[in-house]
Amino acid sequence: MKKIITISREFGAGGSAIGTEVARRLNYEFYDKAIILHAAREANLDVSSIMKWDEKAPGSFRFAQNLFDFYNKPLNEKMYETQKELIRKIGEKGKCVILGRNANTILKEYDSCLHVFVHASRHWRLVHMKEQMPDVSEAKLSEEMRSIDKARKRYCSYYTNTEFGSADAYDICLSSSSLGIEACVDLICKIAQMP
Repeated sequence: MKKIITISREFGAGGSAIGTEVARRLNYEFYDKAIILHAAREANLDVSSIMKWDEKAPGSFRFAQNLFDFYNKPLNEKMYETQKELIRKIGEKGKCVILGRNANTILKEYDSCLHVFVHASRHWRLVHMKEQMPDVSEAKLSEEMRSIDKARKRYCSYYTNTEFGSADAYDICLSSSSLGIEACVDLICKIAQMP
């Protein structure tokens, strides 16, 4: 049985819905963006400032001198290290589903892990996001999708020296547009329960 499940995902591919349901079915804890909030508090960092840096690499924004701590280490670097330690602590407890945050790479040496990547066609992702946010224009959703996917790729490359979405970084890659969210959940749960 896999005690740790990490889910990386393209924006709009349903990774959060899949992760939430997998955790519910397996009676596991589910961790997502709340990890960054906890990590920010642990590091005594300003949570509101940190949220805008979530899953972004340092090169993707401009730092003013006041964004550096007294050790001259950028706050996002400190944030990442704190978040990494928190993810390791969560992994050590087991019985968890962790969404994003490079958890697949951070926990690659841990036993009993299942690392999943969820992707979908661009059209399916737009339709799925439009259902989630009906008041947002398709053009805006398309721009957000492009921007967030680009930021996640940079973040993954910067912190892990791996390529976001590359099959060799995961145990399984699932297309939610081909399989559907429910089938993705079924497959992950089935694989996680294998000895």
